[in-house]
Amino acid sequence: MVLLAEIVPDFEADTSLGHIGFHEYIEGSWAILFSHPADYTPVCTTELGEVGKLQAAFAQRGVKLLALSCNDVESHKGWIKDIEAYTPDSIVNYPIIADPHRDIATLYGMLDPDEKDMAGIPLTARAAFVIGPDKRLKLSILYPATTGRNFAEILRVVDSLQLTAKHSVATPVNWKQGDRVMVVPTLSDEQAHAKFPKGFEKASLPSGKGYIRTTPQPYLR
Repeated sequence: MVLLAEIVPDFEADTSLGHIGFHEYIEGSWAILFSHPADYTPVCTTELGEVGKLQAAFAQRGVKLLALSCNDVESHKGWIKDIEAYTPDSIVNYPIIADPHRDIATLYGMLDPDEKDMAGIPLTARAAFVIGPDKRLKLSILYPATTGRNFAEILRVVDSLQLTAKHSVATPVNWKQGDRVMVVPTLSDEQAHAKFPKGFEKASLPSGKGYIRTTPQPYLR
């Protein structure tokens, strides 16, 4: 099981786009590794199609995408045709990792004990790992096989992670790109005034404590 802030395990694997070394492939980039129970399954087909539509949005953020499924490369290549046919405007030209023996799924703690194949072997759950340029885990989300993910939410999370990695801010509930952000508690008011030229607003609360300070979002690009 990979924990937040740990360097994610390296591995080598065959993919729909050829053989890769994981750390070498993601070198210097943000990356998302997301797993699927199996090829030719309905929910997985919708998910990979949606990611195919969102590739440009992830690329704008400097994010490399890698999917993983417990089948071999030839199965992946056939499945891609179904994915692109089912989801209009989707092009799956990111790698789908072959993991027929569950080696990578086991390494990353992706296995779902409640979902098994015909041989009774556990399938992978719907894990999503957001990895920073330092190869450290920044966020993990784990869904059961029956629940499809919201990749617009994962895009939102990437925006938050990249913003907060560069600036001394945090993003509040339901934050989206362009909304006001929160000054982190580790900055004093004096430091915050120096760091945020547009200033900040302090919420008036019954406790009298001025710990909620919001400021216009700094921009990365």
